[in-house]
Amino acid sequence: MVRSLKNPKKAKRKNKGSKKSESSSVPSAPAKVWQPGVDQLEEGEELQFDPSTYNYLRAFSIGWPCLSFDIVHDSLGLVRSEFPHTFYGVAGTQTEQASWNYLGIFKLSNISGKKRELVPVSTADNDVDMDSESSSDEDDDDEDEKSSQPVLHLHKVAHQGCVNRIRSMIQRPHICATWADTGHVQVWDISTLLNALAESVSDTTVGGNSIHRLSPIVKFGGHKDEGYAIDWSPIVPGRLVSGDCNSSIHLWEPSAETWNVDSSPFVGHAASVEDLQWSPTEADVFASCSVDGTIAIWDTRLGKSPALSVKAHNTDVNVISWNRLASCMIASGSDDGTFSIRDLRLIKGDSLVAHFEYHKQPITSIEWSPHEASTLAVASADNQLTIWDLSLEKDEEEEAEFKAKMKEQVNVPQDLPPQLLFVHQGQKDLKELHWHTQIPGMVMSTAADGFNVLMPANIDTTLPSTDA
Repeated sequence: MVRSLKNPKKAKRKNKGSKKSESSSVPSAPAKVWQPGVDQLEEGEELQFDPSTYNYLRAFSIGWPCLSFDIVHDSLGLVRSEFPHTFYGVAGTQTEQASWNYLGIFKLSNISGKKRELVPVSTADNDVDMDSESSSDEDDDDEDEKSSQPVLHLHKVAHQGCVNRIRSMIQRPHICATWADTGHVQVWDISTLLNALAESVSDTTVGGNSIHRLSPIVKFGGHKDEGYAIDWSPIVPGRLVSGDCNSSIHLWEPSAETWNVDSSPFVGHAASVEDLQWSPTEADVFASCSVDGTIAIWDTRLGKSPALSVKAHNTDVNVISWNRLASCMIASGSDDGTFSIRDLRLIKGDSLVAHFEYHKQPITSIEWSPHEASTLAVASADNQLTIWDLSLEKDEEEEAEFKAKMKEQVNVPQDLPPQLLFVHQGQKDLKELHWHTQIPGMVMSTAADGFNVLMPANIDTTLPSTDA
């Protein structure tokens, strides 16, 4: 159970591009693949990333660390593969004082070309504190470079207490729900601010230092403790579940302009409910995971006890993800750094499809790709964001050929799983990740030092044609 950001400070994005060696006249040693938890940095050594492995990589901040965020579905196109890109998001802060917290409603625009330097984006909000250093030796005033910089537009909405989790409704993206550390779950209508962002252009200041004072549509205080688990139904607009640290789950049903929250909770876990996921195909079915090490499947038509439960891990189950392209598969991440894939068709028997022990610290986020049924991304407290393709198998001949080719260029680890497709590092206290459902190959992550937006070069962003 790894959640809160300890002693959060106002986020400052530092340049994480490759740095020159202090003794550049000394011939450099062959590159080595860094394995956190295995390798140690020697005195004078520093980590560098390989920019050629990214089609896109940027960092930005909305001012304070965010434990949770969500990418907002927009009307710019269901599947977008061509630059420039624009996307919208919502995030919730973890500030030093409870009264300083806010929701950040943002738009990142002018994502142009294949930028591979990890430098901060420019911003239309002067209150966002970011370092403007560049890893390039080119003139900082170069107009072409300036014109290619993405721009962040931001609106802030005051929020009582830290935001433990935030989720935007799929069918009505201007409606979002937040879990606060005050023990309240709230639903917000941010349509006015999203519309203002949609009308903004790159050279127009948006947001400034002001904080909007909106009132939530609903504020539910029926949970007996704070929580982190919350999810909107992808099938029934407005249907919501929220789970707390007191092992209870409440069902929310939409009614006219409000929600009716069932005061009688679903009970079946022996400890904190850490995550919730609605079934992508069945309107009345959802899954939960818990500190008690189990994953439970619930059917709202069958009462307030689990329809079935399985012991999934030997330690806390922190996160789950239900595969929306292959609805029989569910992934789970544990406090011991392992993550597993299960086939729900075999849940009463041997349902384990795959189990990975690559990460050395707790799994903090896991999510299936919305575009490839066999691909998922994992975030861990070891500050690695990894992408996996379960369809890959070990090819001894191809591996031997690759190692021979790379022998003098890089020291390749011997025990990397064949399903490991990509490793992204460099963030501090990594918390949550999401795939962009409308931009294939784009992943966004949040950490104590801000957000990263990345597009790995080895992930195909061209989807197969659906034409007959």
